[in-house]
Amino acid sequence: MAKLIYSAISSLDGYVADAEGNFDWSVPDEEVHTFVNDLERPIGTYVYGRRMYEVMRYWETAPTGISEQSAEQEYAEIWQAADKIIYSRSLEIVSTAKTWIEREFDPKAIQQLKAAAARDISVGGPTLAAQALRLGLSVTCSSPPSLWQAARRPFRTRSVWSFNCWTSAGSATAWCTCITESRGDWRKSPHWSEI
Repeated sequence: MAKLIYSAISSLDGYVADAEGNFDWSVPDEEVHTFVNDLERPIGTYVYGRRMYEVMRYWETAPTGISEQSAEQEYAEIWQAADKIIYSRSLEIVSTAKTWIEREFDPKAIQQLKAAAARDISVGGPTLAAQALRLGLSVTCSSPPSLWQAARRPFRTRSVWSFNCWTSAGSATAWCTCITESRGDWRKSPHWSEI
């Protein structure tokens, strides 16, 4: 079965955006982008909300195929090859290939997609990741260790976590892989932890 993965580039203190919602400070250098590409290569489907899709659709027209390929060009190829599902009640049309709109986030549909998929599924954006967790979906997270403190606070939920953290050599970026399993009604479970 495919994995449902949430990943984000954030500050070491866990923010995915600044107070005004800007994230230009988080543009990865070549080393970090190469690392991200390795994480993204197994993705067959990206699941986004409207705002994340509007940011990510840049990769549809990003240059590719230049003789000496950069990490950005490689990422554009990875992104263009994947399917994209956009959850939005307001978006009328999409401007990228292999993309369709769904009006409601349905955990049963995501579970069916996971069961049938040959490749992993990426949940883009902390708001959608938080919704997936609240609805009881099991999500694998690749992100800096204190992501649950992020500006968008995706993990306001009662969940069980396990962590494996590392840093990229020569970079101020730290990454943490965490696996979370929703416990449903946390008040009835002896195994919940406060996040």
